[in-house]
Amino acid sequence: MLLKNCLAFIDDKFVKTDILIKDKKIVKIQKNIKEKDENIIDCKNNLVSAGFIDIHQHWREPGYSHKETILSASLSSACGGITCAGLMPNTKPVIDNLQNLELLEDLLKQSVIKSLPYAAISVGQKGEELVNLKDFKNRIFAFSDDGRGLKSNALMLKAMQEAKELNIPIISHCEELDLVNNGHCHDGKVSKRLNIAGISSESESVQVARDLLLANKTACKYHICHMSAKESVHLLRLFKSLGANVSGEVSAHHLVSCEDDILNDDGNYKMNPPLRAKEDKNELLKGLNDGTIEIIATDHAPHAKNEKEGGFNKAYFGIIGSSFAFSLLYTKLVLKKKTKLKTILNAFSANVKKRFNLKQCGELKEGSFADICVIDLNKEWILSEDKIPSLSKNTPYLGEKLHSKVILTIVDGKIVYKENE
Repeated sequence: MLLKNCLAFIDDKFVKTDILIKDKKIVKIQKNIKEKDENIIDCKNNLVSAGFIDIHQHWREPGYSHKETILSASLSSACGGITCAGLMPNTKPVIDNLQNLELLEDLLKQSVIKSLPYAAISVGQKGEELVNLKDFKNRIFAFSDDGRGLKSNALMLKAMQEAKELNIPIISHCEELDLVNNGHCHDGKVSKRLNIAGISSESESVQVARDLLLANKTACKYHICHMSAKESVHLLRLFKSLGANVSGEVSAHHLVSCEDDILNDDGNYKMNPPLRAKEDKNELLKGLNDGTIEIIATDHAPHAKNEKEGGFNKAYFGIIGSSFAFSLLYTKLVLKKKTKLKTILNAFSANVKKRFNLKQCGELKEGSFADICVIDLNKEWILSEDKIPSLSKNTPYLGEKLHSKVILTIVDGKIVYKENE
């Protein structure tokens, strides 16, 4: 396969070049490649990037195939330029032993992209008993109880000590359940206006502080899931300055939206952590721009239509985003000059690869696996249900006019998504 007329993002620069792919890998990157190839694709000076790596998704199988399947989730990712996804373990059964991991691995044969399976930290994600972490050596990407905060300080300390020995990251959903108080949205303007129980920022930042202290003590490679509170950003910035082996991610929706955008009791705005105050959103963006937050993830969390009905009090937590996250960020942030295109691209690819030493994931480099996405930055389109490959459509951004669209996604040199002309 030969990609002609690329505006390629390579080593933090935009370069006009051609890219030749053979046997799953990039074999040549240079201008005006003269090569007889049966599959020549004219990229028409569109942006060409390394395929995106999204380390935080929920693919729902096994156990919840009415929400999403391995196939539909991977197709949704491919539509959004994602060539590798991290799969959280809150399936049914939970990925807390090798038998359940092997069940997932068998299902993953249906995926059109690469995947990074997680294992739970605690058995059944109940926070009571540590999983046999050593069983998972060389079998998983990371440990996480995502979906629930791990309450026990002692259990988290032990998990970090063992994970450090195994050289496997701990990726933590920080939520102190005692401070959640059965809330459904951020404890702020909207909770008061709609008379809905609120979730305080402290429910996140208290556990972020605990985890960062323990990670610094153990030297465990530690990463914070879906940061939402300004205090969490301050804490991460502090511990990074102290030399701790820590990092954090922010979801696209927390970068572009805040509680001010919630006008009605709409369950499609219900997510965990919730959209917080404008000052929180601004601090998250500042953290992304100054490098405190290195990674963007989608936290793609599909739910069936009936599971998002009934307003905040009844709807399930979570929204989707894998198929349109880049377009949303480009429209809401890059075009409005709130961040640079380079920042978004790096947070979705190079930063992730570097932070987690992901050898199997691609980069635009000769000899690397050909994991690539092509993006038309000038394309305008309306986000509608028929444009979303996911089985679930639970997003508050339906009807939005978006600028930029992934038009081609390649994994290991094979086209896995192509935009219909």
